[in-house]
Amino acid sequence: MNGQNRSEIRAGLEVNIVLKQDQLTGKLTRGIVKDILTNSPRHPHGIKVRLTNGQVGRVKQIVRPEGGDE
Repeated sequence: MNGQNRSEIRAGLEVNIVLKQDQLTGKLTRGIVKDILTNSPRHPHGIKVRLTNGQVGRVKQIVRPEGGDE
């Protein structure tokens, strides 16, 4: 799952995001989704989310579904 579809993202998911300041380098930041900020059903650069620590960025990868033990 690449984070481009809003239907795949929900609060509680562990994801890798790219922060605005890291867009040029592509550095990923891992965290837990708190809020979904993108309203459209799909976004080519990833759905924008706010993590539980307050950081905001676009989802690049879904690491683990909510409650998953992978």
